[in-house]
Amino acid sequence: MSPLIAAWVCWAIVGFSPIAGKLAVGLISPALLVFLGTLIGVLYFTPWITRHHKWGELLNRQTYWKFLFIGTFGTALPFTISLIALHYTTPGNAAILQQSELFYSLLIAAIFLREIPTKSQLAACALIVSGVLIILLKEPFTPRWTGDLLIVGSTWMLQAGSTVAKKLPKHLDYRVIGMARNLFALPALIIILAVMYFLNEPFTLQPTLKMFSVLGYTGLFKYGLAMVVWYKAIRALDLSKVTAIYLSYPVLSLLLSAVLGMETPTVHQLAGLLVTCAGAYWVSLTVKKEGH
Repeated sequence: MSPLIAAWVCWAIVGFSPIAGKLAVGLISPALLVFLGTLIGVLYFTPWITRHHKWGELLNRQTYWKFLFIGTFGTALPFTISLIALHYTTPGNAAILQQSELFYSLLIAAIFLREIPTKSQLAACALIVSGVLIILLKEPFTPRWTGDLLIVGSTWMLQAGSTVAKKLPKHLDYRVIGMARNLFALPALIIILAVMYFLNEPFTLQPTLKMFSVLGYTGLFKYGLAMVVWYKAIRALDLSKVTAIYLSYPVLSLLLSAVLGMETPTVHQLAGLLVTCAGAYWVSLTVKKEGH
C-alpha cells in the first residue's frame, strides 16, 4: 500500500466512524462497544508486539502513567461519549463538530506546551469555531443539541491525549503506541462498566449481523488499521497534505449519512461544513509553513 493510498484509507475509516456509531444505537451500549473494540484492537497488535518483543516497552515504569492517560483520555472516555452523543445527534453533525478538536489543539498547546499560535492559526481557529456555532445554534435546547454539546465538550480529551503522546520517548514504534491506546483504555472502561452495573444501568447487547459488523469495524479498522495507515502516511508524505485529506472526512460522513437515509443535510449543516473545512484546510497550510 502506497503512503497516499494509506492516507485515503485512514480518511475512509474515520469518515465512516459516525455512521458505525449511529448503526450501533439500540444494538450495543456505547461503553460496551468501546470495551470490546479495544479488546479486538489489543488482539490486532499482539502478534507484532510479541514477535518484536515489545511488551517490556508497554509496561515500562517511565511510560506506564503516560500510556494510562493516553488510553483513558485518548480512547476510553472520548469514544464512549461520542457514541452516547450519537443517540441524540446525527452522524453529519458529529463529524462536523469533531473539528472543534483543532480549537482545543491550539489552546492546549499554548497553555501546556508554550506554543503560541500564529495569527493565521488564530484566524483558522475562528473559522472552525464559527462553523461549530452555526451547527449549535440551529436547534438549541433539543435532544440533538444535547448530542452536539457532548461532542464539542469531549474533543478536548483527544487533544489532551495527543499532548501527552508528544512527551513519549522518540524511539517508541507507532504500533507500540497503538497497542498502548487500546490496552491502557481497558482500566477506565472496566470502571465505567462496573459503575453502570452497580447503578443498575441497562446493558444493551443484541447479537445480530449488524452489531458484529459494527464491532468488527470498531476493533479491526478504527482501533487497529487506522493507526497503522495514519502513521504510514505522515512518515512518507508532506504532513500538510495528509492533514488536508484527513480533515475533510466530515464530507464523507455527511454524504454517507444522507445516502443511507440517516439524515437530510440542512442549510445550516452545509454552511457549518463549509466553514469548518475551510478552517481545517487553513490549519493544514500553517502546518506546511511550519514544516519549512
